[in-house]
Amino acid sequence: MGVLDNLLPNPALDTDAHAAELRSRMLSLAADYARLVHAPAPFVPGVSPVPVSGKTVGVPEVQALVSASLDCWLTTGRFNDAFERELASYLGVTHVLTVNSGSSANLLAIAALMTPELGDRALAAGDEVITVAAGFPTTVNPILQNGLVPVFVDVSLPTYNVNTELLEQALSPRTRVVMLAHTLGNPFDVEAVTRFTQQHGLWLIEDCCDALGSEYKGRRVGTFGDIGTLSFYPAHHITTGEGGAVFTNNALLARSLASLRDWGRDCWCKPGHDNTCGKRYDSEWPGLPHGYDHKYVYTHLGYNLKMTDMQAAVGLAQIGQLDDFAVARRRNFAFLREGLSGLQDVFLLPEPTLGSVPSWFGFPTTLHGSAAGHRPELLRFLESRRIDSRLLFGGNLVRQPYMKGRTYRVAGSLATTDAILEDTFWLGVYPVVTPEMLGYVIESLTEWGAGCA
Repeated sequence: MGVLDNLLPNPALDTDAHAAELRSRMLSLAADYARLVHAPAPFVPGVSPVPVSGKTVGVPEVQALVSASLDCWLTTGRFNDAFERELASYLGVTHVLTVNSGSSANLLAIAALMTPELGDRALAAGDEVITVAAGFPTTVNPILQNGLVPVFVDVSLPTYNVNTELLEQALSPRTRVVMLAHTLGNPFDVEAVTRFTQQHGLWLIEDCCDALGSEYKGRRVGTFGDIGTLSFYPAHHITTGEGGAVFTNNALLARSLASLRDWGRDCWCKPGHDNTCGKRYDSEWPGLPHGYDHKYVYTHLGYNLKMTDMQAAVGLAQIGQLDDFAVARRRNFAFLREGLSGLQDVFLLPEPTLGSVPSWFGFPTTLHGSAAGHRPELLRFLESRRIDSRLLFGGNLVRQPYMKGRTYRVAGSLATTDAILEDTFWLGVYPVVTPEMLGYVIESLTEWGAGCA
């Protein structure tokens, strides 16, 4: 069970031999239950679903969740502490903070860059953030929510990532940040992006919510920029149910991120651990009485975005399997790409960014040639065969209803983004998807594609 070996018992609670024995029996029963209920069912083409994404869980996750529930520690605690340590080790970063969602992680990433501790580098309302419109709303929403201005540039096919040749065109005197997602696990051109941000003194936020385990030139994505973010929603590479994380190597940013996550308070003591900061009743703050309880001193306009220990327990069970999950995703991606290689007159097949090793979140493809414009018919056809699919999220966020009346800027054309809006979809490659399922998907797409030739 790896990282869970020393965490399933609770020395603070299982002091009584009978309590420890009961916990052990319940965990054994939980394992039996997981083997029975969460075992994969046989695949029957046309009857069984071919899922596009979902959780991959079994005995370790159920046992960890039961053990955490027995502790009845209902906020962040020992499992979360261990999960943050394991994530930091896996990513190769110094600071990891879990949060309640990937969306919250992105919100904190932007908010942390607006804190006064950053001095002249702190963002102010009206500053601009370069990003793309071909993606998920929560990469862009925190920009708007904090009074900043998104500047949209187009993407490139077949990587589905930012067209780095357009970055200079997007630059203005108000540009302060570049915030980009690694699309469907495929890293963007990190070398070109970091060269641009360093040349112009810009912050870089890497949205890795779909890309945990992806690498660029031998390094994990998320470690090139100033802040990286993750999502642990059930569809993602590992899950905690709802949940996410924000990470950085910058100690000053880490301090602001922690404060913003925890109500904006100045104190960094963990729940249930008082005065580890050593300054609880011995501080001076303008406007507050001498010795005002440090637990109730607020230096940022913050939130409560913490993860619960039960969520973290599931993540802790998952992280030891992350490398195996990534191998399965790459294998499934390669299987689909090989199987569809004869249909490239109909399907524009994806390519990894040069120098990258993606941990693919999905298999994107874009209809072109005689198939262009026929995506609704294809998706209905796949649905009739119980093959699930997804669009590339918002397609072109500028054209989404909620963007009406918002303040943003578009640098150049979004022609490729509009092509994605019209003709792109993606298929599942996550570890539960089997070769039998993928063979059925290829067979179905081949049949449909023959009708478009």
